[in-house]
Amino acid sequence: MKSQRFIQSCAVAVLLVVSVAVARAAGERPNIIVILADDMGYGDLACYGHPSIRTPNLDRMVAQGMRFTDFYVAAEVCTPSRAALMTGRLPIRSGMCSDKRRVLFPDSKGGLPANELTIARMLKSRGYATGCVGKWHLGHHPQFLPTSHGFDSYFGIPYSNDMDRDASAGPKGRAAFFEPKSEYWKPPFMRDAVVLERGPDQTQLTPRYTAEALKFIRANKAKPFFLYFAHNFPHVPLFASEKFHGKSRRGLYGDVVEELDWSVGQVLDTLRAEGLAENTLVFFTSDNGPWLIFDTHGGSAGLLRDGKGSTWEGGMREPGIAWWPGRIKPGIVNRELASSLDLLPTFAALAGATLPRDLFLDGVDMSPLLFGAGPCKRDTMFYYRGTQLFAVRKGPFKAHFITRSGYDKDPVAQHNPPLLFHLGRDPGERFDVAKDHPGVLADIAKEVKRHRATVTPVQSQLEDSK
Repeated sequence: MKSQRFIQSCAVAVLLVVSVAVARAAGERPNIIVILADDMGYGDLACYGHPSIRTPNLDRMVAQGMRFTDFYVAAEVCTPSRAALMTGRLPIRSGMCSDKRRVLFPDSKGGLPANELTIARMLKSRGYATGCVGKWHLGHHPQFLPTSHGFDSYFGIPYSNDMDRDASAGPKGRAAFFEPKSEYWKPPFMRDAVVLERGPDQTQLTPRYTAEALKFIRANKAKPFFLYFAHNFPHVPLFASEKFHGKSRRGLYGDVVEELDWSVGQVLDTLRAEGLAENTLVFFTSDNGPWLIFDTHGGSAGLLRDGKGSTWEGGMREPGIAWWPGRIKPGIVNRELASSLDLLPTFAALAGATLPRDLFLDGVDMSPLLFGAGPCKRDTMFYYRGTQLFAVRKGPFKAHFITRSGYDKDPVAQHNPPLLFHLGRDPGERFDVAKDHPGVLADIAKEVKRHRATVTPVQSQLEDSK
């Protein structure tokens, strides 16, 4: 009798295990983590070809998951790029861009409008715990903070770490960035909507953020969660903790990136330890390209042209790494177009969320790409600088209507006919092939006309200041 009960108990246990596995295979709501670097270039990681910066944890993500070769953000600087990631919409639609002020500043009055659907608000409607750790930069007034946009909690600096400069401390101008001390800057460090301190020790930002991220994961492991983990680095000024300072062959910039890599490793290891890895999608990328005017304190776009602030490839093509053990096949290199705009609709599909019918999205669900279930749904990318459409990519071809470097004081150049580059053969955008492909330019012109017909001008949130 005892042996029969034992066999029955084992059978019940097996059935429970099978039912859990079936539920997960059928689409149990996964945990979702987005890790966002600030001003990291396409060429700054070992897994993207950097010869002297060590990134073993991001390399592990690549080996166990998917590395994108053609992953794009929707803007060339941080505020509009982050708005697009959070909403799945080009910033021209939300007013989170401007030709006068490129990002939000401490004296800005505006922020992400309340009527924008964010990833956090969408996932919260599906029962997710939602947490934001790190840099926000979508508005620092109470009505614009993460806790007003669907996040249960917030911990971090609400804008860039080079803002709120203390003019009485340190050398004047750019010299402060090349030998930085934390006391030169006094940005607010917040929990939810409360300022905890002014001028936090920036050498401890990455460790503090990481500890908070791990705390959030452990506290919410019993239910689905969304963690938006947005670092302030490697945006200048650069700071690394004592454990990493002076350890990289690449200097201070390398120290900072290697500490960010350590942070990624802490997240992955915690997911493993808590038994969450096989039900968690982790996506890593950057908000825009490297800030090249800061010399060795700026990063590298590899063989791509220019960097932050520009609509050349180096300004908007970023590292993109997706990791989900058991769901994403290991070691996949995806050479198809994808964008941070695609994260919201992808997460909606994974969570079983129904999006409003009247919501115009610029993103597409890329889950077929992630799981090898179908072809890419994106073949076009629009490159805005502020409110102006500078370039369009369709398939392997990219047409530039307007060009300007990110931060050098060169004039705006208008191109009629547009410049045209084949990015598969010429990712550095060196050889104009417009005269050889009039049909391609005509096709891209049709895409531009269709796109412009969908754009309704709205008030800029970046131009109003105190």
